[in-house]
Amino acid sequence: MLYRTVRPMDIMKHSSSFLLPKVNQPANAPVKNYALVVLNQHLPRFMPHLWAHAKLRICADGGANRIFDEMFDMTNDKDQKSSRNRYIPEIIEGDMDSIRPEVKLFYSNQGSKISDKSYDQETTDLHKCISRIHHHIPNNEKPNLSVLVTGALGGRFDHEAANINVLYVFSDMRIVLLSDDCLIRLLPKTHRHELYIHSSVEGPHCGLFPVGAPSTSTTTTGLKWNLSKFLYALLL
Repeated sequence: MLYRTVRPMDIMKHSSSFLLPKVNQPANAPVKNYALVVLNQHLPRFMPHLWAHAKLRICADGGANRIFDEMFDMTNDKDQKSSRNRYIPEIIEGDMDSIRPEVKLFYSNQGSKISDKSYDQETTDLHKCISRIHHHIPNNEKPNLSVLVTGALGGRFDHEAANINVLYVFSDMRIVLLSDDCLIRLLPKTHRHELYIHSSVEGPHCGLFPVGAPSTSTTTTGLKWNLSKFLYALLL
């Protein structure tokens, strides 16, 4: 009789330590770099912190309007002009149907790369942004890169559903959809997963949604979960 050796699944560790100040970073949290994608919804309260520590900042079309209009009110900058000069995205990506002309001109003059994908009406602006990151980040850096997406939740349901679908299309990437109320990430079935919860900024509610197949097993040890085949949503 032949026996097949079953290789144990690799463990993927997840932490929302990017929400914590640097001085409060836990010693056991997996250290990740992250890219920040800003969609066209109101900025979450922790945007200045995320912006300051991002490796790459991309505005998806009308997300540039949000940075232009709202960042000053979220910071301690002395005036709006200095605030706008301080928060400059490296890239503005999308079909350019939402960004205001004066905002586009301002960021172009400040050195932002304007990537006009108006010829592509088959994918969403978020899909375009994630695709750019996916194709331009070296493969050896992808396991240590997370993509944080603000403005992906709330608003029109069809937009929200399309944003969640991006998690599946790019399931080989670590993508987190963020709002003031919650975060969502996909736990792909190719791995076992450990979630590290930071109760000072997360909770008290956590939702785990099996997708595509019934759940297999879930074990709880303190604030760490071992999971597979789940969509994970956590209220902030």
